[in-house]
Amino acid sequence: MIYQRLGNRGIRLGTLFARGHRANPRARVVTDHDLDLAPGRREFSMADLQALVEDFSARLWSAGLRTGDQIVVYKSDNVDVTLLACACARIGVVPVLLSPKLEPATAFALVQRLGRPHLLTDPRKLSTPALADVAGHVATLLTVGAWHEGVDLVALTDRPPVPEVEVSPDAPLFVTHTSGTTGLPKLAVHTRRTMQSRYRPQSLFARLVPRREAVAIHVSFVHSRIFTALPIAVLHGHDVALLREDDPAAAADLLARVRPGLVEAHPNTFTSWEVLADDPDGPLADVRVFSSTFDAAHPRTVEAMLHASRRRRPVYVQMYGQSEVGPIAWKVYDRRRGMPEGRDVGRGFPLSTAIRVVPRDGRRPSREHPGDIEVRSDGRIVTYLAEHERWLAQVHDGWWRMGDVGYKDARGNLHLQDREIDLIDGVPSTLEVEDRLLVRLPEVAEIVVVELSEGPTAVLCTRDGRPLDPTRWSLASQDLPVTRRVQLPREQMPTTSTTKVRRRELVALLEGR
Repeated sequence: MIYQRLGNRGIRLGTLFARGHRANPRARVVTDHDLDLAPGRREFSMADLQALVEDFSARLWSAGLRTGDQIVVYKSDNVDVTLLACACARIGVVPVLLSPKLEPATAFALVQRLGRPHLLTDPRKLSTPALADVAGHVATLLTVGAWHEGVDLVALTDRPPVPEVEVSPDAPLFVTHTSGTTGLPKLAVHTRRTMQSRYRPQSLFARLVPRREAVAIHVSFVHSRIFTALPIAVLHGHDVALLREDDPAAAADLLARVRPGLVEAHPNTFTSWEVLADDPDGPLADVRVFSSTFDAAHPRTVEAMLHASRRRRPVYVQMYGQSEVGPIAWKVYDRRRGMPEGRDVGRGFPLSTAIRVVPRDGRRPSREHPGDIEVRSDGRIVTYLAEHERWLAQVHDGWWRMGDVGYKDARGNLHLQDREIDLIDGVPSTLEVEDRLLVRLPEVAEIVVVELSEGPTAVLCTRDGRPLDPTRWSLASQDLPVTRRVQLPREQMPTTSTTKVRRRELVALLEGR
């Protein structure tokens, strides 16, 4: 981990945009939505954003928050969340960032773990009785609108400036939650030092794109990934487009206007953007680098993105990782070689991350007998808030157990087979089955294989919502270990803030539990 450690004094979010302005005073940030903190605007200079960060850090201070305090941020979805986290960092306040997609009952359960934090929200979220009850017992701030017991943050104008507060690089910086695909989300504690450790190896990819070209980012505004993806783009002096919407038609408008050279998005977002490959306006035509982390991408999606670009040698950089450790492996695909095998997620970052696969059944890990994937990285979170024993249970001699299973091939490349909790007897890899079905059925937009009482079942959504032709399904699945299929409208697929399908929730939905 030597590259992550050398001179690592921690990421500095409180001054991010000031340093971005120094890197390129002409750089701009554009959004596809209005901000609560700056209504009516969708374009900002880096100096504009730094002024907002400093202004709202002063407002938070004026509202009574102090260094070391916790504030739960659970509000409607926009980039305000990211800017508020930067404002908190400037004064040493620790934001607990909850996805707007979380069910109110889940958000309520997470808030209860924290004792009596401050709460930053809006009237839409407070319309839920459970959350309104919580808000009645803690100091509540609102980013827009009014609530009878809350402080209107926007109304706190002309607050005196507050000097930046220096905190230890090992003190909590912010808290995010895990995807919740295996139950109630865990609260992951990040520090300045762990986030800088994640930033360093990834920042090298930004050099693949000249500074004159824009970077477009569609990443959840509450996820730890936004706090490396955005600084990489800002500090390298790029113009930045921040997208909230992943609807292809909406995204195409902004992408066609910005013409980014690099696009970072969730893998499932790229899957929904496959239709843009044939868009006559060519919204992805100028992309030199496609980048995704979170889940492993599907081969069909990677190849569609590469062919959507009109650049001479576009590449798709796939990073494999987890909220708790950040990206730990990477692989680059190009148009010539494509992505022949989607389960190969590459190697660890040189001098930064290490990967091993531990036998589960006493046999050497292989495709037929996958082992537990464990990693080392200085980007690892320091604890689960209020659940440190649960964090300790995943550490084995300094190695972090990912909860995924796979194996390494003869070249040392890691093959990701499945989440441990998603293993199905008789199915070597549900992810591999999904890869094959997506390639064979281009009309399918999303597919997941889960175990129901009737056996391994493919749950799918088509692009246009029409029923899938039974004959095409039979031909596509005849050599695969799935016993049946279920088709759902796309909006009924339960997903996380990073667009992953919540498999356990999906099973409960389909079996009526």
